[in-house]
Amino acid sequence: MNKHVPKVGLVSLGCPKALVDSERIITQLRAEGYVMSPGYADADVVLVNTCGFLDSAKAESLAAIGEAMAENGRVIVTGCMGVEAETIMKAHPGVLAVTGPHQY
Repeated sequence: MNKHVPKVGLVSLGCPKALVDSERIITQLRAEGYVMSPGYADADVVLVNTCGFLDSAKAESLAAIGEAMAENGRVIVTGCMGVEAETIMKAHPGVLAVTGPHQY
């Protein structure tokens, strides 16, 4: 009997610090037995690591969340824009969870 190995897709937006955070998230997930998925289609969930520094970055983050929702439907949002959970949930009410920066 094959055991399902959970697959996680990851979209990382923003500055080099966000990339470091994404690498930490990937390392933690792999340590816990998750496999990273190269795309949305076969991922069990998609993490979107957002940027919230500039209005243009916020717009890019909301667009990336929308794309992940459309392609997969199971999305967790983290990163700097996570401090604006209300804005994210208003734009994308189906998001599973929203966390802020440094919440790996």
